[in-house]
Amino acid sequence: MQRLRAWQMCDATDLNVPFSAARLVVVDVETTGLDLNRDHLIAIGACALEGGKVTLADSFEVVLRQTQASSKDNILIHGISGEVQREGVAPVEALLAFLDFLGNSPLVAFHVTFDQTMIRRAMRTHLGLDFKHPWLDLAYVMPGLMPEYARRYRALDDWSAHFQIGNFARHSALADALATAQLFQCALPLAESKRCGTYRSLQDLEKAQRWVSWAN
Repeated sequence: MQRLRAWQMCDATDLNVPFSAARLVVVDVETTGLDLNRDHLIAIGACALEGGKVTLADSFEVVLRQTQASSKDNILIHGISGEVQREGVAPVEALLAFLDFLGNSPLVAFHVTFDQTMIRRAMRTHLGLDFKHPWLDLAYVMPGLMPEYARRYRALDDWSAHFQIGNFARHSALADALATAQLFQCALPLAESKRCGTYRSLQDLEKAQRWVSWAN
């Protein structure tokens, strides 16, 4: 696949570039459920942060075509109807479109493990791609930047409420990606105050916070 080869040939991004000069992609997914071993990807939503600012025109959303719609209980959560699922974009095309949008920009998410696992599995299944890409997890970055709230705030909704971030459609992949991007914007001044002005430095902060969480 020419598009896949073109994406694989992209130069690796410099993770030490200051946020003021970097493009990041914030991502969220919707799936058939929460089982990492059994469930699979339904939708991807993403938006870009350029120079620390959310670029609404630079956003992405796709529903992957499903051979069988997910359960009614699952549909009630994400709101993607059975008809929309069955009429979605062919998975190969959907995933290539996501890679086109992503380019070499590093990824940001809230609770990375889930999003990363679902996207990697889909990439491997439909494109034969071992999707290895930089990820940053705000679920650990935020407690690292604001340790006084580490025990009280666990979910995206907790941090969003603290910073008064609205969400126009909770459990929509694009809406949740936008809320996560706005949270990242709120984190930037805190990061700068701790001399964490690059993606790499926040990765280091995330690793340190993971050790703190495991130790507790």
